[in-house]
Amino acid sequence: MSKRLLTCAVLGNFTTRAQNPALPITPAEIAADCLAAAEEGASIVHIHVRDPVTQQPSMETALYAEVVARIREVRDDLILNLTTGNGGRYHPSDDDPARPGPRTNLLPAEARVRHIQAIRPDIATLDLNTMVFGGEVVINAPESVRRMGKMILEAGVRPEIELFDSGDIALLKALQKEGALPEAPLCSVVMGVPFGFQPGPETVLYARGLLPPGALWTAFGTGRAAFPMLAQSLLAGGHARIGLEDAVKIDAGTLAPSNAAMVRKARRMMEDLGYPPATPTEARALLGL
Repeated sequence: MSKRLLTCAVLGNFTTRAQNPALPITPAEIAADCLAAAEEGASIVHIHVRDPVTQQPSMETALYAEVVARIREVRDDLILNLTTGNGGRYHPSDDDPARPGPRTNLLPAEARVRHIQAIRPDIATLDLNTMVFGGEVVINAPESVRRMGKMILEAGVRPEIELFDSGDIALLKALQKEGALPEAPLCSVVMGVPFGFQPGPETVLYARGLLPPGALWTAFGTGRAAFPMLAQSLLAGGHARIGLEDAVKIDAGTLAPSNAAMVRKARRMMEDLGYPPATPTEARALLGL
């Protein structure tokens, strides 16, 4: 049997409690969901935070630090993956597209990585996409990616490169040639954002063929594609990711009762396919952490 990484993405930026009341919001709830997911077989937890009052995405270092501290009080083996995705959104105003609208959240590279430098988790995501995303545009300009990647690496943290379309992989390779990003990268192929990679077996195989040599990779889908693409990623040689960030239902007609329940189903699928999840210790060895 070949063991694979299993990541639980516990809340993200866009899922709301209106979509699924089980979504964790406070640091205590997020930490509890991470620990419960680990008990069901996740070796990695991917973490965003929310303002506990407004329930909106936040980049407050203190919120991340509280989540991490609560997890580490219980387990020091679980691999922690913190996002740097917030801060790349531009909403053009209707009357003047050169003027930022109210949904703009553009931040300098330093502000997007400040919590990574302070906390030094095991992994930090690094988005390479510049694309239409909902009604706005996400902008991750090469110079910003260079600076963020440099700061992540200087903090002793492994970047996880988030790839939303084939051009992102071309940017990854260009930055590798410059020495700005490491060889044999850790990558996620994100499928299901409407104007990026579309979920399907052909997409997984196409993206896999473009990745740099030695890449460790996971392909995952959003919404109804989440569990089918988990299986497809495994069958194509990749790893697995699931959680309320990516989908709110555990099957076509049932809201997921928790992140742990989604991980439990994922673990069963992995075991049935012959690729059981690695333990956190095994995952650390595989990732060189």
